[in-house]
Amino acid sequence: MRTRALTSTAAPLVARCVRGLEPALSAEILQYGLGTITRLGHREVHFGTHRPVADATRLRTADDVFLLAARMPDPGPAKAGLSTLAELADQADVRHASPITGVEVSASFLGRRNYNRHDAEDAVGRALADRFDVQYHSRRDGTAPPPSHNGWRLTLDGTHATLMLRIADQPLHRRPYKRQTIPGTLHPPVAAAMAQLADIDPGQTVLDPCCGAGTLLIEAAHLRPGARYRGFDTAHASLQAARTNAKDIGAIDIRRGDAGSLPLKDASIDRVISNPPWGTQVNPSGLLARHPSRLWSELRRVLAPKGIAVVLISDPSALTAAFKHDLTPVHLQQVRVSGIHTHLVQLRPC
Repeated sequence: MRTRALTSTAAPLVARCVRGLEPALSAEILQYGLGTITRLGHREVHFGTHRPVADATRLRTADDVFLLAARMPDPGPAKAGLSTLAELADQADVRHASPITGVEVSASFLGRRNYNRHDAEDAVGRALADRFDVQYHSRRDGTAPPPSHNGWRLTLDGTHATLMLRIADQPLHRRPYKRQTIPGTLHPPVAAAMAQLADIDPGQTVLDPCCGAGTLLIEAAHLRPGARYRGFDTAHASLQAARTNAKDIGAIDIRRGDAGSLPLKDASIDRVISNPPWGTQVNPSGLLARHPSRLWSELRRVLAPKGIAVVLISDPSALTAAFKHDLTPVHLQQVRVSGIHTHLVQLRPC
């Protein structure tokens, strides 16, 4: 991924993320020594850095990272507030940015408004284009902006209106390895957070019994390249997508297998990471279609005595079955995935 050149002086950055991943993203920023966290907000972490800004693109739990350019009080829901929003363009501090070669703006806001997001985007985008004497690309018609255009982000949370400038040429969640996708494929930053929660050590064997397009295993392999990774799935399309996506990454073994009857020895797995098919976006297949609880019995069977399993569940009541199979939840964290409230749960054998 190309990174837009920024100066090495201190820069205020904003990392955006899935709702619920703010703590994981904060921990990752601190782990890498990227800077000092100054504010936690709705789906975002603000931090200041003296390091090269390009270092922030290594954040795998972030959807995107931006330079904080301007902030003002939220002008409110009235359409007259659009002219006030345009003032952000004059306030934008771009001292840390490379030359502005084009403008495209993506906006989001909380609460009801008497204007839509395209109205807000156009108000700010046209003002930015006028200031820097460049072209503005509106998102109203859904066409992609030219590659040379700088990506700006506008957020209104009811308290502040914030204008930010993307530090890379595309959002960080668009992983280069994601050559093929399938229905229900996991959002990469969520997969990265699950891999972090699994606390994988070099030399360990890591399993995804319902691997889908391989996102969880690939994110874990990026985080801990010294471990061994195994994935199983019953669907041919999933196996093909996983093998294609993982082809440039070593130590990932993808095979056909049923999560309800895994071809693995007892206590042979150190870590399990999984987004099982609970019937929301993807229906279970194989033995899980008839006996969903077999997932928990198989995880308990193959997991080593000191192993850890990290699973994404849509309903915490599903943990009742985990309890019955001697798996104890030790961490529960709500995240919002594809507009649905889900939970990351870490389990350990009793």
